[in-house]
Amino acid sequence: MNVFINDIPLILKKATDKVYKHEYDLILKASDHFTSKDLVGDVLIKEADPQLIDRLVRLMEVKKLKKLNSLTLVADKKKKLSEHLKDQFKIVKAAGGLVLKDGKILLIYRLGVWDLPKGKLEKKESVREGAMREVEEECNIKVEVVEKLPKTWHSYAFKGKKILKKTSWFLMDCSDDNLMKPQAEEFIEEVRWMTPEEVEEVLPKAYTSIAFIIRHYLQSLKTGKV
Repeated sequence: MNVFINDIPLILKKATDKVYKHEYDLILKASDHFTSKDLVGDVLIKEADPQLIDRLVRLMEVKKLKKLNSLTLVADKKKKLSEHLKDQFKIVKAAGGLVLKDGKILLIYRLGVWDLPKGKLEKKESVREGAMREVEEECNIKVEVVEKLPKTWHSYAFKGKKILKKTSWFLMDCSDDNLMKPQAEEFIEEVRWMTPEEVEEVLPKAYTSIAFIIRHYLQSLKTGKV
């Protein structure tokens, strides 16, 4: 489960999952005494429990942890921990796509940030249908779904409520972009095809959750697995 709180990834792992220590700048246990100042770089915390989740979510929501790149929690009961985390929010479902054509990736530019086309699902709409509809509406193109990508969870506040947006992502092929244009009413200023190299250059100007999906796909080009 990949949750983005204030644009910082909070990653939940099972105790049986492989963990490579060299990938982390700091490794702690839930019982260790630490403060927000200790959370620097990529941090792993073992033996996570609901109390730790509550404490960390509050920290990530209230403090600007500018030096924290990612926070990974390892727990014996990952599913129970995930449910506890989700219970703190109202869940909103959305879907979107990473669209390909001739080896290029489609990005949109909205409100000063590079993004992927996505949006909230309508009632009784499947995630696949919703993803295609949002992509086609926001970019005025036609697409076909190729396969699923990882889901992301993004937290934000709206009218005093804590929202957790669950976004289902799909890899898509573009079948027609002759009339491609940005959907102005959604504040999209530009729709652009980019090479993987061009995408890498603009990722620092994208949301962390979007960079996560794009990097997952770019890594799959090297490994052959999506």
